[in-house]
Amino acid sequence: MNQEIIQLFDEYTHKPLSREVFLSRLTKLVGGVAALNTILPALEGSYSASAIVAEDDADLHFSTAEFPSPNGVIKGYLVQPKNAKERLGAVLVIHENRGLTPHIKDVTRRIAKEGYIALGIDGLSQFGGTPTNEDEGRTLIGKLDAKQNLENMMSGLSYLRTLKNSNQKTACIGFCWGGGIVNDLAAKDPQLTLGVPYYGRQIDATLVPNIKAKLMLHYAGLDERINAGIPAYESALKNNQIDYQLFVYEGAQHAFNN
Repeated sequence: MNQEIIQLFDEYTHKPLSREVFLSRLTKLVGGVAALNTILPALEGSYSASAIVAEDDADLHFSTAEFPSPNGVIKGYLVQPKNAKERLGAVLVIHENRGLTPHIKDVTRRIAKEGYIALGIDGLSQFGGTPTNEDEGRTLIGKLDAKQNLENMMSGLSYLRTLKNSNQKTACIGFCWGGGIVNDLAAKDPQLTLGVPYYGRQIDATLVPNIKAKLMLHYAGLDERINAGIPAYESALKNNQIDYQLFVYEGAQHAFNN
């Protein structure tokens, strides 16, 4: 797909660009409405087509989690393996800048299917939860207070450690906006075992010495905006002897897992 189209879609999903303006610019870029109707589904995808684990998978138990944070009650999509014979590790799943979408719920189910307790946290709980309109979700993400948001995420990790079938080992995985939060949590929570950010913004090098968790970092080769921060971050990780792995997928675009 034309890189200009990808860059326009990235601008739409990460900057204050209305859908009306996005569609107008995309129509001009592809040469007309007919081409737009062909390309748009490929850009935005289909949740029903991309789901890997069924919403009613017989091996999993599903529930809505509710737990306190300093900023009110936070909710999430809690998925656990049925009939586990031992205590399990727990994973906090952090969504991109649209909220707890069906795709992130599917990712949560995939992780649970592998034998972990998985919590897809709703970062928009303070606003009543993720709206069905993703553009509204993006707008609400921009209204979050960074300090309060991190407190909410920390509360999610604490909640996972309180579950009776948890072995107290916690990891977090996040995508785009959520990937940046994973880096924040790695520097904030000394109990975190593993952080897995996908194409997330990097934290300031001065915070890296606080990291106790192992990190597995995933980046898209064509993601110039995020990749600009890799050299300084990796240098700080090396200088502070942080246990990490870093993968760059050549030819891949930002949000390749979404």
